[in-house]
Amino acid sequence: MTHKSITDVFFDLDHTLWDFDKNSFFAFQRVFKTHEIALDVQVFVETYEPINLDYWRLFREEKVSKQELRRGRLIDAFSVFDITFPVDSIDAMAESYIDELPVDNHLLEGSMDILNYLAEKYRLHIITNGFQQVQLLKLKNSGISDFFETVTSSEEVGAKKPNPLVFETALQKGKTKASQSIMIGDSFEADILGAETVGMETLFYNYRNETIPEGYKLIDSLLEIKKFL
Repeated sequence: MTHKSITDVFFDLDHTLWDFDKNSFFAFQRVFKTHEIALDVQVFVETYEPINLDYWRLFREEKVSKQELRRGRLIDAFSVFDITFPVDSIDAMAESYIDELPVDNHLLEGSMDILNYLAEKYRLHIITNGFQQVQLLKLKNSGISDFFETVTSSEEVGAKKPNPLVFETALQKGKTKASQSIMIGDSFEADILGAETVGMETLFYNYRNETIPEGYKLIDSLLEIKKFL
């Protein structure tokens, strides 16, 4: 990969630029208060986060629906504490959570600096498996929407990363070619392997300190992107 060959930089949003974990914690604080749930939020979130990641994997693989994702991650997390709620209560909590999630909009360290740096040299885009309406709110409320020329969501495509159709659609919307583009994201399967299948360059943001196969470019902090672009 050379600087001159790249014209377009595609980012994932959650866990890559937008601090999902921190924002999710504050959202759950308000949800628990609204629904009068007597459980320590921090303890709950520590249980919820890996369950949520598993459900998103199942969602990418078309093994659960949007509703099953929203219900299941809550039901399974509460079950660890031997707490059960009627389905209508779970649905109400799930809806409250989605409403609350874009309220706090903390970005990951280095996000604004790296976006300002890249925006002077490249066209920037978002590719996300998140729900479109929520993701657009996150971008707007966090003050970074103006950095991006296009936003491509799995909902509008009708497929989810790593499906090549998502990346092909994003490239078409961006009026660019795979050979001129790089994908930066925190999911090795969804972002890196998905983008690789259509011929895009990739840069793995190792947000969770994972072990990945050799031969892939990776960063441990967003400002390290400057080493590659």
